[in-house]
Amino acid sequence: MDTLTPQERSERMSRVKGRNTKPELVVRRLVTALGHRYRLHYGKVPGKPDLAFPGRRKAIFVHGCFWHRHPDPACPLARLPKSRLDFWLPKLEANRERDLAKRAQLQALGWSVLEIWECELTRAPTRLTERIMDFLGPSPSTTKHVRADAAAVPPPGA
Repeated sequence: MDTLTPQERSERMSRVKGRNTKPELVVRRLVTALGHRYRLHYGKVPGKPDLAFPGRRKAIFVHGCFWHRHPDPACPLARLPKSRLDFWLPKLEANRERDLAKRAQLQALGWSVLEIWECELTRAPTRLTERIMDFLGPSPSTTKHVRADAAAVPPPGA
């Protein structure tokens, strides 16, 4: 039984955001701290990834465990509502199926995809950082670029 009136429920649901969610902002700060630049909600590829790296052909999706049906049985955030399952099950399953289809479309275009789940941000932040680093590789800002002609130029005062 819902404890809110239909108007209260509608108002609460209208506050659910699709972009710039707290988990997404955490991942964005982490990726930036690792020295990577990215495009937000890149509309030139299927699914509009939360973070896209067009030059590397890589995409990161930050999924809410409830809305995207996190398949991990240990995830406490992926629970189903207790009421109106006839409404929620098809809605949430359609979200999951759409995610899988968009992932397949991106991979068919030669993109690599990383899904980050909301619960990973608190359960294993160190592991998450490692996953992102493994996925993206070294950042351009930490890789030293040496010009080919740099060796031919004598140092000042020589």
